[in-house]
Amino acid sequence: QVRLVESGGGLVQAGGSLRLSCVASGSIFSIDVVGWYRQAPGKERELVAVIGSGGSRYADSVKGRFTVSRDNGKNTVALQMNSLKPEDTAVYFCNAVSRSWSSWGQGTQVTVSS
Repeated sequence: QVRLVESGGGLVQAGGSLRLSCVASGSIFSIDVVGWYRQAPGKERELVAVIGSGGSRYADSVKGRFTVSRDNGKNTVALQMNSLKPEDTAVYFCNAVSRSWSSWGQGTQVTVSS
């Protein structure tokens, strides 16, 4: 499996930007897909963006505002978040999936003030 560490969360005003990073260590070559999820208080965890060999896809709520990218040389998957809204407030988690396991990071808090 892999160990995932997220960073880059924080407090930002509506309309602002944040860049989240997910650094992987361990069996990184077995990773097929990496996704970013988020969970707001009282809500279920939801998929935000995912990237793999077939490309990337996004939740409708973040299309055009968020961009996911992968830097294999740095074992990092980033989530660039622009035009942030208060409803983007949540804990953001990184998830890596292989054919035989799934690993989660500890999460990073993103708070968007109105």
